[in-house]
Amino acid sequence: MSRIANIELDDRNLPKPTPEIEQERSVAMFDLLEDNSFELPANENAVDGPYNLLLAIRDRRLVFDVATTENQKAAEFHLSLGPFKQVVKDYFQICESYFEAVKTQTPSQIETIDMARRGIHNEGARVLQERLDGKVKVDGDTARRLFTLICVLHFGG
Repeated sequence: MSRIANIELDDRNLPKPTPEIEQERSVAMFDLLEDNSFELPANENAVDGPYNLLLAIRDRRLVFDVATTENQKAAEFHLSLGPFKQVVKDYFQICESYFEAVKTQTPSQIETIDMARRGIHNEGARVLQERLDGKVKVDGDTARRLFTLICVLHFGG
């Protein structure tokens, strides 16, 4: 029951994403809902999942708004965007290189760029897990997918 059942991005005030960013978002959301681990710490106010998660950027902070599937408030926490700034920038740069390489490069060149992209993606997931420590426990795959969605929000922010 410690999982995300529904996820929403508050992207109302963001510019329309590129087709590539929209594809990344769709895949991350689908994969996240298919398989994730999202465990709030046990305490006297703990509410069991599964959870609805709203991700947003407000006042230059990343907001995780967590409720049960019956819309009972479970948690809300805000993270500084500072620790994500460089890894998100690096991720966008390598993704841009990857999208261009797919059009013109050899399979081995594409694979090399994709390996670098996965490495930066893993670094973003690691940073996210560190930032979430004590707030929510997520596994590596969940952190990777959430990092992708954070990048989507950063795209417009």
